[in-house]
Order: sequence, then C-alpha cells, then structure tokens
Amino acid sequence: MGKSLIILFGILITTFSCADEKELNVIMLKLDRTLFQEFNNCTNDESLQKFESYFSDDVEFYHDSGGVTWNRDSMISNTKKNACGNYQRKLLKHTFRAYPIKDFGAISQGVHLFCDTKTLKCEGAADFIMVWRNTGDKWKITRVLSFGHRSANDLMINKSMPSTADVSAD
Repeated sequence: MGKSLIILFGILITTFSCADEKELNVIMLKLDRTLFQEFNNCTNDESLQKFESYFSDDVEFYHDSGGVTWNRDSMISNTKKNACGNYQRKLLKHTFRAYPIKDFGAISQGVHLFCDTKTLKCEGAADFIMVWRNTGDKWKITRVLSFGHRSANDLMINKSMPSTADVSAD
C-alpha cells in the first residue's frame, strides 16, 4: 500500500507539473504574439507605446551584431530607428519554448524570421531568449538575447513571407 501511494503521489506531481508547464507555454506564447503584433505595427505611435510597455525600465538587450542596450529608452530608440517600418517578425512556432523561473517569472526562447515590409521576403533569422518577470498582474521583459543572426535560407525556408502553419501570424 505504501509504495502504491508514493507512486500515485509521484504521478500526480508529474501531471500537475506538466499541466503547469503547458499552461505557462500557452501564456508565454500569447504574450509573445501580442508583443510582436505591436512590434510589427510600431510605425504607429500607439503600437510603439504598447510594445514599449512590455519592457522593464532597466531592460538589458543583448544583440550579437548590434551590441548591448542597458535600458528601455535606448532599446526603443534603436527599434524605432532600425526596425519599425522596415521589418516584420514571424515566429517559427515549433521552436518556441517557455520555462518557469521560481519566484520570478519565466524564460521564453525560439527562432524567428525577419521579413522585409516592402518585398515581403523573409531573409533573416535569429534565435532569441527573453526573461520575463511576473509581478502577479503584469509580465515585463527584463532581459533579451538576440543572437545567431543568419540567412533564412540556412533554415531552408521559402524566401517569400511564410504562410505555413508553422509560422505565427504575429
């Protein structure tokens, strides 16, 4: 009887843990989608402000080819100057993962494409990691790593804007 109870308890903990992880993945994927809907429309001041609201004031953004920014104002300035109106971001959904951080929030990671807004060609790809703080009623990004920038051809993706089910319609 004792061993059966221990096994049952272990199964319940694993089940709850898997359910929590699945729920976290759903929450983080929704946040990712909403965040990048605003990014993809950041030539609109209201969308840029909403995009900005997802980041903590002291966000650190590490970009393998662009360097480091140490706060939200600098990061948003760079985004406005280099990305808004030039690129749209598309998530490769099958690469997206979320992991809990005890008593803090979560880490999300994946691969995304950057598509030229004029030609609709998705020529750039990169890996990303975002650290999110959960304050109970709001999630804020505190750290971003954007790295492994490469040609989307390296992922064997069609050069035109993807329309497959694997790519999120951020």
